[in-house]
Order: sequence, then structure tokens, then C-alpha cells
Amino acid sequence: MLQILYEDKELIIIWKPVGMESQSSRGFGADMVSEIRKHLVSSLSTNSSTKLLTPGQTPYVGVIHRLDRPVSGILVYAKTKKAAAALSKQVSEGRMDKKYLAVVCGKVDKSVDNLVDYLVKDGDNNCSRIVDKSVPGAKRAELSWRVLGAVTDDTDGELTLVEIQLKTGRHHQIRVQMAGHGMPLWGDRKYNPDCRGGDVALAAYHLSFRHPVSDRDMTFERIPETEIFKKFNITSG
Repeated sequence: MLQILYEDKELIIIWKPVGMESQSSRGFGADMVSEIRKHLVSSLSTNSSTKLLTPGQTPYVGVIHRLDRPVSGILVYAKTKKAAAALSKQVSEGRMDKKYLAVVCGKVDKSVDNLVDYLVKDGDNNCSRIVDKSVPGAKRAELSWRVLGAVTDDTDGELTLVEIQLKTGRHHQIRVQMAGHGMPLWGDRKYNPDCRGGDVALAAYHLSFRHPVSDRDMTFERIPETEIFKKFNITSG
């Protein structure tokens, strides 16, 4: 079922589970846009006082930002084009605050750091790599991180929990930058083939922005419930 954290006339905030596409899927797998549209149609059909759709009309769902398929987390979708334009402007101007929780393999020497790299996307292999900024197509990628905790696991050895704040939005940015600096994510076989684990230990747990109509501050947090994160005593706030 769709996990709704908040909804009003302009937007809907959901928790995307692992394995779900953020936008309309080209294949037969489920995707968040289709699930939200089903929810909107169902909501409208049970509310006789609401006349927002004509028969056969598809509800508008504006994709504002995305998460990789194996990544869980909080996403905001617009229910009107006006809201979509306002929210997208916040993203482009860096005014939408997105924070992630990640479990990295091994012990981390620093407690906090800021990473700046240049990335090139390899569309044929669906991956990105760190390159010199002079390479054609290279795009600047920046993020900051801080350590929240560490454990030693009988199966996986030393594991470190980090909070990551994106300052740019590049393809697989967190995964490739963390791996490139010796901190591969647990379960991320694409960028760390030797690392054990199941799904990639990465979740977008915090989202803050201004409401596109009322302009009030909106902040949402949710701690991921997968087993790898349960190894750490995580509390929100």
C-alpha cells in the first residue's frame, strides 16, 4: 500500500520503498507515479463533493525529484502544475533540503567531511565514475557527510552509519562518491562488488522545503526500518 506521510490539495509526501521506481516505469514493474494516480482516483471516487476529474481523465502527478530504484526514502510529488513549478524551482535553487542515512563498509577515519568531485555518467552501463574536471561531460558533484555511529557485526565486520547531505544532484552521486573515497555503501554491488549485503543501505530520511502555496516550512523525517539500519540506535531529530 502507498505509504503517505502528508497530503493536501497541492502535493503529496510519500515513503518510497526499496525496489520501486520513482517515476513512470517503462517496464511492467510498479512505480510511484502509477500508485499515486491510483490513490488519487480512488480518493476522488469516494468523495462525491470533489469534482476535479472528468470521466477517463488521468490525475496530474508532477515528479519533483527522484531516488534510485534500490533506494528507499521520502519524496514529494505535486498534484498541480503550479505546485510542480514552485517545487522544481526550489530544487534548482538548492532550497530543498535532502538528507540521507547510509551504512558504509569499514571504519571511517574522519567524523565529518565535504566531498567535491567531477562525475561522468556511463549510460550504457548505467553507472557514473569520478573523473578529472577537464573530461568532456564531467559535472561537479558535492556532498557533505558526518558519522552518526559505528558497530562491529559478526557477519559484515565494521560498519559505519553516516548522514549525508546532497548539495548537487547527480546520477548515483552518493554511491559513486562514497565508494570513490573509500567508504562504499553496504550492499552496493555496482560500486563495491566485494561488499556483502542485500539491498543498498541508503535511505532519504529527511526532507525540508517551503509549501508551494502557503509558503510555510514543511519538514518530514522517517527512519528506515530495514535490518541493516536496525543495527544502529537511530532516532529522528
